[in-house]
Amino acid sequence: MKSKYVVLTAALLVSMSNFAQKDQIKAAEKALKSGNSAEAISVLSQAESTLGAATDAEKAQYYYVKGNAHLDMSTKKMDLTKNLSAAAKAYQEVLSVEKTSGKSKYTAQAQAAIADVKNQMINAAVDAGKAEDYATASKLLYQSYELDKTDLEKLYYAGNYALNGKDYDTALSYYEELKKQNYSGEGISYYAKNAVNDQEEFFGSSPASKTDRDTKVRLKLYSNPRDEKIPSKKGEILKNIALILVQQGKINEAKQALAEARLANPDDTAIAMTEANVYLELNDFTMYKKIVSEILEKNPNDADLLYNLGVIASKTNAAEAEAYYKKAIEIKADYTSAYLNLAILKLDADKKIIEEMNKLGNSEKDNKRYEVLKKQRTDMFNAALPFLEKAYELEPNNVDVGTTLLNVYGALEMTDKKKALKAKLGK
Repeated sequence: MKSKYVVLTAALLVSMSNFAQKDQIKAAEKALKSGNSAEAISVLSQAESTLGAATDAEKAQYYYVKGNAHLDMSTKKMDLTKNLSAAAKAYQEVLSVEKTSGKSKYTAQAQAAIADVKNQMINAAVDAGKAEDYATASKLLYQSYELDKTDLEKLYYAGNYALNGKDYDTALSYYEELKKQNYSGEGISYYAKNAVNDQEEFFGSSPASKTDRDTKVRLKLYSNPRDEKIPSKKGEILKNIALILVQQGKINEAKQALAEARLANPDDTAIAMTEANVYLELNDFTMYKKIVSEILEKNPNDADLLYNLGVIASKTNAAEAEAYYKKAIEIKADYTSAYLNLAILKLDADKKIIEEMNKLGNSEKDNKRYEVLKKQRTDMFNAALPFLEKAYELEPNNVDVGTTLLNVYGALEMTDKKKALKAKLGK
């Protein structure tokens, strides 16, 4: 008899708990209707500990109200990221509970609300990105991706924002997932001109977008339909993976990732250039030159690559470096750095000449040698002068160029030019 009393008491306690829970959910709904979403969330949190004993219908109602409260707060821009995330989780719980129970009282509303949450997340991510709050932008886009894991584009941009924010571990994990999913991002963007304002508008990149655009064109609401191919992002993803690995000091893994990237995208010079730069970081100039030379075979008029080869060659072969710099200038006539480096090549021997001159004595032999070295030095300055003057003409505010030119004028005893330049430089 005693045990029956205990069981009866327990059942009574559960019943009372359920009764209180219903009241709390109703109180939360009332607070939400009056515009006090914070109070609604507070009331619901009091009922959370007894939620396990609730019926499926009560659980669905509880999560639906909770989702609405958090969504209302996010709409009011109150702790946006936190409330959007909480709203999404609550609505997902609604779908999960009703799917298990076989009922769908709130399913349609929850699905619509999730779509609203996702749009808010995307808009908030764009705003955060514009404000250079890359961590928040990345987090929001990743959360929107979790709401629909078929939307890999959001994961791609979440990775980009994480990379911009130098959160390399997070960015790498997102890019690795994209690689695993074989995401390319290829597609077609659909455009047409609005008949009212004659402005071209973007309709989207989905089949539904094309249907919408074509229908409106057929109804003469829009004209001049245009399709634009969206190129593959695979190469960029693989390149970013490699760059992150380099940043993390995982050089061998980076090399392997770049090799894969080049194999998958043999015509992507950006990937090849990234691989070349990895070898440059490792001071492996032979491999750097090999890869850059391969790139130049496909793009012989890339002045920057020729300039880079000039920089590498200048460490061992001045004549070869000069040829590269001059070739870069043929392609890009206003390449200031190439002119400056040509001048530096010519002036490179100055230190050695000065050292030898300072060691000479006053003998006839030494005096003759001094005159030879003096002429060599004059010839050297004369050879450098036109490159320096051109560099200064292109960039008169470049202090390094101006100072070097001033020194050359002085060495060549070009007094008038030195005086005029000195006045311009404010020295």
